[in-house]
Amino acid sequence: MADPRIIDVTLDERTILWRSADVEQERRIAIFDLLEGNHFRPLREHPDGYAGPYRLALSVEEGRLALAIAREDGTPLETLVLALGRFRRPIKDYFAICDSYYQAIRSATAAQIETVDMARRGIHNEAAELLRERLDGKIEIDFDTARRLFTLICVLHIKG
Repeated sequence: MADPRIIDVTLDERTILWRSADVEQERRIAIFDLLEGNHFRPLREHPDGYAGPYRLALSVEEGRLALAIAREDGTPLETLVLALGRFRRPIKDYFAICDSYYQAIRSATAAQIETVDMARRGIHNEAAELLRERLDGKIEIDFDTARRLFTLICVLHIKG
């Protein structure tokens, strides 16, 4: 029976040198929301017909994103590697707008916060579409899953 969803996600903590309380909160929320509802279906067929649920481990190795996909019992299925070149700009822009957002929620008016948050969501949405595009033909994911995975990809890029 097919169960195309992620039931566990981990980040390679070796690549994360530092994260603020704000970033840690974003990570927790992204993982919680991802596990609560997602659509994740690798398109490569497995000889035994396994079709989920999946465990996912994210890491960055030599400038590439590795998505290690495993069965529910932890047995490895496949690792998909994506070049991150096209994500550099969205990640940089997302970090910059998040910094502005965190500053705004501490001292700005409600209207200013809303403006920055709209910009933040716009960048996040564009990056999610880019991720879906890069996974096209490899993994089928819905928009909300792509947004949450992009958040986690950003967390992997924090260098302190």
